[in-house]
Amino acid sequence: MTAIQLTPAQRKEHRSSAHHLDPVVMIGGEGLTPAVEKEVEHALKAHGLIKIRVFSDDRAAREAMLATLADSLGAAPIQHIGKLIVLWRPMPPKEKAEREDRMPGPRTVKIVSFSKSGNHRATVKQVKVFGNERVTAGGQIKRNKVRTTSVKKKAQGQA
Repeated sequence: MTAIQLTPAQRKEHRSSAHHLDPVVMIGGEGLTPAVEKEVEHALKAHGLIKIRVFSDDRAAREAMLATLADSLGAAPIQHIGKLIVLWRPMPPKEKAEREDRMPGPRTVKIVSFSKSGNHRATVKQVKVFGNERVTAGGQIKRNKVRTTSVKKKAQGQA
């Protein structure tokens, strides 16, 4: 894979958003090993924008590590300052399996009842309403009725 090419404005934006980040991967005396590359890959998948700390005094070696990581992982090199390297790669969309048998879950509803005289404050109650319940206009909680359809509509497939 080749490294992602960014405009200076995009690079500046990512640099500013990486300012408060802590390093998530540390490269020690062994240098850039396959295990380190694997950890950087996992961190890029999870976060998208990461900082890497390199414990090496050789600036040329750190520059080479930045270029190698960016090329091998398909990421954009954002910044190399001191012993810190910043990489960015767009996060893949998370796949969420939707269940067909899923029913609506409980939800919290505010029920406001006003005072009869109008001189007092309205009372607000937060009530948990389950999937088979509904709130009436009067503020009461009732179970949903199972509506029965006619035999004729069922036969026509309109139910």
